[in-house]
Amino acid sequence: MTTDPVRAAFFDVDDTLITCKSMLAFLGFHWGREGRTPARLTAARAALDHQLRSGVPREQVNRAYYRLLRGSREADLEQSGRLWFAHENPRGLFHPPVREALRRHHRAGDLTILLSGSFTACLAPIGQAVAADFVVCTTPETADGLLTGELTDRPMIGRAKAEAAHRIMTAFALDPADCHAYADDASDLPVLTSVGHPVVVGSDPVLTSRATQHDWPRLPGPALNGLLPRAA
Repeated sequence: MTTDPVRAAFFDVDDTLITCKSMLAFLGFHWGREGRTPARLTAARAALDHQLRSGVPREQVNRAYYRLLRGSREADLEQSGRLWFAHENPRGLFHPPVREALRRHHRAGDLTILLSGSFTACLAPIGQAVAADFVVCTTPETADGLLTGELTDRPMIGRAKAEAAHRIMTAFALDPADCHAYADDASDLPVLTSVGHPVVVGSDPVLTSRATQHDWPRLPGPALNGLLPRAA
């Protein structure tokens, strides 16, 4: 960016900027590379799905996902992320209306930020492809290059996204009233209400109700892809 930005645009990733749930799609790809059986993936998805449908907070389900990666080499995960992106991108990974919105913000000179409960192995190739200025995500804890199954901080979900957006707007002396946010899930309401120009993607009932009430713009969501409600 050659000049100081006057606005920022914050983008949720899963089911907003991309058409799938990155953590689940990545897990299947990575475990496939490791030779793990499809039954292992099915069981893992079912366990996460059960937690969500039982009302377990998304933050806890997010932590449960990273415990599935305990003992994985960070370098192997990063390699799987690059290969996963190379495999998925030609198959329609990006959601066209949101991808085009991000392009418009780039052309306008706005700061562009991805906010996600997913992690760098999945998100780094996505951020590079769209030339995002920042990727703010969940950070798994590592020891000697291996994931411990725990996190260095709370998951980048819910209020954590809004607080991250606030820090960035403050750091760049941006007026929140001038900034934009794009998201698809009710858990993203805090970040949407933290800016002056929220955009709802898809048909989440909580967000569509709020959009109708406050005349927020809406974009269509991607076709359903994956087995779980959005966990990132």
